[in-house]
Amino acid sequence: MLYFYPKDNTPGCTTEGGDFRDRHKEFKRLGCEIFGISRDSLKSHEGFKAKMSFPFELLADPDERVCKAFGVMKDKNMYGRKVRGIERSTFVVGDDGKLLREWRGVKVPGHAEEVLNFVKAL
Repeated sequence: MLYFYPKDNTPGCTTEGGDFRDRHKEFKRLGCEIFGISRDSLKSHEGFKAKMSFPFELLADPDERVCKAFGVMKDKNMYGRKVRGIERSTFVVGDDGKLLREWRGVKVPGHAEEVLNFVKAL
């Protein structure tokens, strides 16, 4: 499972990562690995992962290659100006590399539980 998030150490991203952390053992028991991906540097990820005790890897995509491959880069309106950033999205990929489910424009509350329930149903 890959979840794309906008930025380390921001409120929504911290909550989302914490929700996946809190359910990590259940995902693992079901054979599902979790990977968080953002444009932040490896150094930023290391600090965020340590601070939040994430038991899963955070992958750095500063050149947006993976973000572009999954189509998660979007124009956003932030305080009246246009910025380009990651649209919070999650993808469950099967062992064969096929996409099983995607969530785009994710709202954090309840999302990790929804993804876990999907994985349980596989």
